[in-house]
Amino acid sequence: MFLRRLIGLFSLDMGIDLGTCNTLVAVKGEGIVLNEPSVVAVRKGTNLVLDNGNAVGLVAKEMLGRTPGSITAIRPLKDGVIADFDITQAMLGYFIRKVHGNRGLAHPRVVVAVPYGITAVEKRAVYNSAERAGARRVYLVEEPKAAGIGAGLPIHEATASMVVDIGGGTTEVAVMSLSDIAVCNSLRVAGDNMDEAIVNYMKRTYNLMIGPQTAERIKIEVGSAAPQENEGSVEVKGRDMISGLPRRAVIGAEEVREALKEPVGAIADEVLRTLEQVEPELAADLVDNGLHLAGGGALLRGLDKVLSKASGLEVTVVDDPLTCVARGTAEYLDHLDEWYATIDSDEDEY
Repeated sequence: MFLRRLIGLFSLDMGIDLGTCNTLVAVKGEGIVLNEPSVVAVRKGTNLVLDNGNAVGLVAKEMLGRTPGSITAIRPLKDGVIADFDITQAMLGYFIRKVHGNRGLAHPRVVVAVPYGITAVEKRAVYNSAERAGARRVYLVEEPKAAGIGAGLPIHEATASMVVDIGGGTTEVAVMSLSDIAVCNSLRVAGDNMDEAIVNYMKRTYNLMIGPQTAERIKIEVGSAAPQENEGSVEVKGRDMISGLPRRAVIGAEEVREALKEPVGAIADEVLRTLEQVEPELAADLVDNGLHLAGGGALLRGLDKVLSKASGLEVTVVDDPLTCVARGTAEYLDHLDEWYATIDSDEDEY
């Protein structure tokens, strides 16, 4: 036990944004030190990670949709929570070793951002995965709270701060005050659903089957929630659903916007539903403070305009929304004594 504690003194404590699509790691004084896809490549029918346990992240994502029958590329998180415990453990262990230069005796304290309102069983899965991956102590913090801290919002003050954090699997809509969450709703519609909506649109309109990575590329290149200046188009390659042969098509930005209408509308509805639950004094604060967009989904062009029109509030996209939650977890590490009463943690340190 003493040896484990001693080893911990030479480990880099880290904050982890354990996302459905990407995992980001922030270290005190160094900022974001790792940003890789939450993907692991394993031997089919086993939990054996390929390449001596190194087929994780960017390497594994390249295999998605391209693996032979003997290999499976797995995303072990679904809707922001752990769907495959063993694979998540292997992935976290790989990331912890990578941050520490592949030193095998790394036992850091870890703050992990998780969706608001996850069950006790889901929390325990995160604790166990992180501990077995090498963490010496694990703390959990709700994603919207981490996003608010990472964005520099005054969530510790007696005024309302509103965050809409759109990740890969979930959208978290929260109003915070006095260091805690006053109202929060978690919607399992986010970036993955946008990609799926584009896949379905291509099937319906073009009889073209495309993969999720192609859909994500379309979203990034020409996707929008509101009309933009100088809108373009993008060439799409896939498999013809009738002939079964490879084919290409060209899709315009207006068509992509139509495809995204349903998930964007669901997010706007969730924002309105949350605002209806806010106490009057906090609602009054939001007239001046507005709401802030974080997460990868915040980068969808025109989404701020759509949410502003729906809510009547000023909408601001935070600086570097992709890393906002991870930066917030690192801030937690710097102020654990102040925040300890408002976060979950595992058992006492060894």
